[in-house]
Amino acid sequence: MKPGTRALGIAESTDEYSGRAVLCGAVVRADRVVDGFAYATATVGGLDATDAVCTLLDRLNREDVQYLLVSGVAPAWFNVLDLDRIAEATDRPVLALSYEASPGLEPALREQFEGEPLDSRLAVYERLPPRRRLRVNDETLFVRAVGFGDDGGEAGLDDADAQVDRVDDEIERVVRAYTPTGGRPEPVRVARLAARAARQWREQTPAEADRHG
Repeated sequence: MKPGTRALGIAESTDEYSGRAVLCGAVVRADRVVDGFAYATATVGGLDATDAVCTLLDRLNREDVQYLLVSGVAPAWFNVLDLDRIAEATDRPVLALSYEASPGLEPALREQFEGEPLDSRLAVYERLPPRRRLRVNDETLFVRAVGFGDDGGEAGLDDADAQVDRVDDEIERVVRAYTPTGGRPEPVRVARLAARAARQWREQTPAEADRHG
């Protein structure tokens, strides 16, 4: 991958007191140069995080961003992301990354919600692609991917298997390209730090913000 290839990393930091989560989009090149930021908010416990992610790319207005890397699929307390809709709206491949083995979100969703709020979250969650396990720098990542051409089409069995292998190779190539050290790709690492800093700044009283701003 060329050093200047850009990805948009997206991560959030939740402010439990305001009921809002700060989402940061950080544009990071494959050579680790940070090249832009944008912010949006989503409702803690809501279902608007998908719109917030799409808003980040709109605000950046960056045609040179080639990939979206998202930290997790349920930011802001089960505000489940619709990866298919994000990929379609942004016209970019999307990778959702997590870092721990898990039985899945369905048990937790059923514990926390019921009725229509549960059904609406399950409908989004059940459409998500399966997680792929990936070893990077002696760390284990779990990746969900959309928009890498892995629908198989009308191909025969052998061609479909070859297509899956090519998609797996491309996903691994992208993740490795943006993860020079450790187990967290640089775009989401930078976005997470920036989201946390922005959330902490928002939590200050107006007088404190003015004094330090």
